[in-house]
Amino acid sequence: VSSCVLDIDIYKNQPRVIEHKQQDNKESWIGTQMQVLVAGNWTTYKSRVVQYLQQLAIITPYAKLEMAYSNRTDEKKAFNLQFDRRSEQMPAQAREVKHHPSSVNNLLIQQLLERTRSTSLLKFLTSDLSGITAAVGKKLIDRLGSSFDADMGPDEMDDKQITRLVQMLRSTDNLFKSPDGGCLSPLGEYNLNLGIQKVVEPEIIATARDKPGAYDGHPFIVEAAVSLGGKDAKEGITVVRFANRIPLLFECGADVATRVANSKIKWSSYKIDHKRDKIGVFVSIVSTKVPFKGTGKEYIGDDITEIQQSVKRALQGCCQQLRAHLAKRNALRDVKERKSRLLKYIPDVSKSLFGILEVMQKRKQEESDGVVRPASPRKRTAEWSPMKRIKTNEEDVNSILDRMSKGEISEQILKQSLQEAVEINADAVFGIDGNDNGDTRKGGSTSKKDDNDDKQPLCLVPIYDEPNCPGSNVIRHPLFDFYPINIS
Repeated sequence: VSSCVLDIDIYKNQPRVIEHKQQDNKESWIGTQMQVLVAGNWTTYKSRVVQYLQQLAIITPYAKLEMAYSNRTDEKKAFNLQFDRRSEQMPAQAREVKHHPSSVNNLLIQQLLERTRSTSLLKFLTSDLSGITAAVGKKLIDRLGSSFDADMGPDEMDDKQITRLVQMLRSTDNLFKSPDGGCLSPLGEYNLNLGIQKVVEPEIIATARDKPGAYDGHPFIVEAAVSLGGKDAKEGITVVRFANRIPLLFECGADVATRVANSKIKWSSYKIDHKRDKIGVFVSIVSTKVPFKGTGKEYIGDDITEIQQSVKRALQGCCQQLRAHLAKRNALRDVKERKSRLLKYIPDVSKSLFGILEVMQKRKQEESDGVVRPASPRKRTAEWSPMKRIKTNEEDVNSILDRMSKGEISEQILKQSLQEAVEINADAVFGIDGNDNGDTRKGGSTSKKDDNDDKQPLCLVPIYDEPNCPGSNVIRHPLFDFYPINIS
């Protein structure tokens, strides 16, 4: 087992080997372990360090991360942070490739000419650059003019010829093959999904990868994920960004992922409320040259159309996966709200219904005693009624009133019946379980019938047309008609 202690020369950007030794592997240990000692202002940057480790755990679910903080003055402030390995699948290693002709500049061509082992310009173009065959190389040299020759040596070119060569390489994209994205090493949708589940623990998540693209001769791949809910999640859109599998913490507002998520995605089209829902947007961009903006390399600008469109397509792919589930979730939420509102008014409705029945019973008793009451001024006549009224069935009215006299109909019974009707109606119409836990019934099976299946739900709705209801079940009164309608 090799053990190495390194330091970094920040001026030369080179490693300094402090200790390098080998020892016997008695435990047959396999793997790589890395420890980092960091000194700094912990009070100011504690949240950033923890945030960085959380995002690093998302993008490296195949690694186990541990952090130990010790406070010498106050031991209570010490804590350990650990993220266990979630995946055994490692992303493919990146491959070294040659520079694409449309990605070169004067300095790069000059360095390649100095290091090349080719003896001619034609051989240099075909062996030190990608996408140039011998036929394309000859055609390119012919376009360069008479000052260039296929057999001229690379060391014979001066600055003007190098500038001319670079201009020709960058302006003739139609001659070269597009850069190959196979050299890149994206995390993969599987690992990205596992990483987000491990750290964020969302209610639902969708991942997508856009097809490989290229800008200025540099290939890139965009992977994205959209999650809803999760521990410590905030309402609104939270964007998490990665560049070549490295978390980006600062200057989030100017990044292409943030701007696309906030202004280019119409969340309402996918049944997502970007103000109320807890939305997590994760975007990972891998490329041979990430187009950072600014010296801090903390964000990717949205001025590169190819990357912007790729990020948009990847996020739209995630949202399309979520749409079907969210439509079902919103329907369940609506039925819960509707059910809650109906249950809220049941006591008042049952009290009013029972009061009406009491008035009917009182008037019936007065009629039997020979007391004649004048017709109510609110009673509508057939001439101006919106529908032709049906004559009251005295037998049904008497039956209802007799049951009321025997105590079979009371305010409490009406209240209980209305509650049962709301429960049955919600279960039947929206297909949710009676325990109101929001879970949908799986498969096409139907629940067994119970004693409540033959009961009719009670609804109070305005009637503008005569309903199709058997006359024997209709309760007639000068002030109202009561129709028990079976909703299916």
